[in-house]
Amino acid sequence: MAEVSSRQVAAPVLGRLVVVGLGLIGGSFAKGLREKGLFREVVGVDLDPESRRLAVELGVVDRCETDLAAACQGGDVIQLAVPILAMEKLLAELAGLDLGDALLTDVGSAKGNVVRAAREAFGGMPARFVPGHPIAGSEQSGVEAAKATLFRRHKVILTPLENTDPAALACIDRLWRALGADVEHMEVEHHDEVLAATSHLPHLLAFGLVDSLAKRSENLEIFRYAAGGFRDFTRIAGSDPVMWHDIFLANRRAVLRTLDAFRDDLDALRGAIDAGDGHQLLGVFTRARFAREHFSKILARRAYVDAMHSNDLIYLANPGGSLSGRIRVPGDKSISHRSIMLGSLAEGTTQVEGFLEGEDALATLQAFRDMGVVIEGPHHGKVTIHGVGLHGLKAPPGPLYLGNSGTSMRLLSGLLAAQPFDTTLTGDASLSKRPMNRVAKPLREMGAVIETGPEGRPPLTIRGGQLLTGMRYEMPMASAQVKSCLLLAGLYAAGETTVIEPAPTRDHTERMLRGFGYPVTVEGNTASVESGHKLTATHIEVPADISSAAFFLVAASIAEGSDLLLEHVGVNPTRTGVIDILKLMGADISLENQREVGGEPVADIRVRSSALKGIDIPEDLVPLAIDEFPVLFVAAACAEGRTVLRGAEELRVKESDRIQVMADGLVALGVKAEPTPDGIIIEGGPIGGGEVWSHGDHRIAMSFSVASLRAGAPIRIHDCANVATSFPNFIGLANQVGIRVSVEGEK
Repeated sequence: MAEVSSRQVAAPVLGRLVVVGLGLIGGSFAKGLREKGLFREVVGVDLDPESRRLAVELGVVDRCETDLAAACQGGDVIQLAVPILAMEKLLAELAGLDLGDALLTDVGSAKGNVVRAAREAFGGMPARFVPGHPIAGSEQSGVEAAKATLFRRHKVILTPLENTDPAALACIDRLWRALGADVEHMEVEHHDEVLAATSHLPHLLAFGLVDSLAKRSENLEIFRYAAGGFRDFTRIAGSDPVMWHDIFLANRRAVLRTLDAFRDDLDALRGAIDAGDGHQLLGVFTRARFAREHFSKILARRAYVDAMHSNDLIYLANPGGSLSGRIRVPGDKSISHRSIMLGSLAEGTTQVEGFLEGEDALATLQAFRDMGVVIEGPHHGKVTIHGVGLHGLKAPPGPLYLGNSGTSMRLLSGLLAAQPFDTTLTGDASLSKRPMNRVAKPLREMGAVIETGPEGRPPLTIRGGQLLTGMRYEMPMASAQVKSCLLLAGLYAAGETTVIEPAPTRDHTERMLRGFGYPVTVEGNTASVESGHKLTATHIEVPADISSAAFFLVAASIAEGSDLLLEHVGVNPTRTGVIDILKLMGADISLENQREVGGEPVADIRVRSSALKGIDIPEDLVPLAIDEFPVLFVAAACAEGRTVLRGAEELRVKESDRIQVMADGLVALGVKAEPTPDGIIIEGGPIGGGEVWSHGDHRIAMSFSVASLRAGAPIRIHDCANVATSFPNFIGLANQVGIRVSVEGEK
């Protein structure tokens, strides 16, 4: 007997969908495809009369059948949504029917068991059977909980076999995607191993923990005082016991392997507690604390930015205003990177204050955690690094994901070239386009074995166990990253490693090596190290980043009536090109309270508004201001006359092509800007409002925010999420001193 419902169907693709098992998953699959109108008819099969009645009444299916043969006759797609241990009997019934050309698929969470049952029932795996597993669910169950949108933005894993019909696979894939699912294909064995770790083991632990505590004599006291963490962890112990009984029996081999590995780790934790080994406990706890966020970023293939910012984040910068007050911008990114690297390779515990909690520096920190270094923090800029010595790093469990950070990738290449283990370095889409041969080539000359992607771009695979030999290297282009990479490799290379620069670049690596007690020889543009020494833990106070201060130096210079003090800024002479260039343009900038902190010169910088004039930027200052040019282009747009930049081709291979992207944005705002192969020509004049695109480049986004101070109308700046890579509180500080910029849509 059939129960029947009525509906309107638009442009069906297939004839009949048969769903066997009208629970939450089967019901949601049926309801979603029925509402999409992809089948002329949707038929349900279920042993429970009430489920059949509700399925028709709630519009989950067109009709229900009690007889499997009647339901499947003429079916185009048959979805098997029964409990995993009921699958064997169901498949045996189906094998005795004439299914014609029907496609079979299922929703079981243990695919190996389903495949074995199908082979046994059919005498071999049917070519038109596509095993599947939707990773979606709800604390509610039954057909009454069915939702057409249940699978939207959830993973569905299909596990085709070698003999699976490609057309059948494509059809099932298309049906799931029509329901909004994110479909992936995976081998059966791999699926079962992954699910054993990510789903089955957590459920087993939750069931086991609650049962263990409930059996104790003081059980009432335990549950009375259990806090939110206990409730969150054990929530899944409220799942259907029969369903999970079936799953564990069906996937027992993979579950046992995962459980054995976890038991080994648990035994190690017990041993650490028994021995009072706080260092091991701290390592486990610090790695675990940040693991979820770290892996989420890897899976999203993006820089270290908040999930809420994964779409186009737009800054709205309103015109006008002047700057006043005193602020301290975030810690220097270059020094923050190096503090983690050298602190990890030092002997002893290094304390860092003023660490930049931006995404690039956090990528470096996570890389060393992955290589076995125990790092506490960051918390309010404080980081504690328990160094492992020059030869104490361990092989990471997988590729080191570095987000958007070119500094991390280039410096780590040198450091990892002489380690005894292989390493792969990866990054987000932007970093994956940046050239790495500039470090790979000289490292290979030292004896490193490095494989790159096409055109010398990431990912980089560095083969371990190589004996490096020091060399004398004349750099074809000034680059602090290349210099630092080779000096770090030189810590491990036989003999002396010497790097000769064509022009001075930032010398933070040389200064910090000395701060850790490692001898470095510097003569003019030549720096040398030799192996055989050690790094000794120290205390590092990171000064404010002059690259971040640069946005406010330009802002206060171009906004009439401004008077701003920037506190505790690093004024390393290899980084002050931005100040020198602005002074040549007529900026009113003075250094106050000059001092030295941890080997780095520091000062408070006072800047007042002034009338800027266009200049030809001296080429010897270009390497000393390479990161600050985007905002210097804004200064040039506000200056009287023409500004010309030459010798800055390096700008074309940063996070974006900064010459072209800035030129495009300035032109969009009505400024005359002509890009050249190695620079730009900008005619100062009025700035209008409009739309500009930062192309995911943090410095571009912040530069156009500064331009709004002189704009005639609001500026909308697209793709600003990566500001978090270097300046996580930019919006707050900008508003504090008088720049009228906000995230569009936020108060």
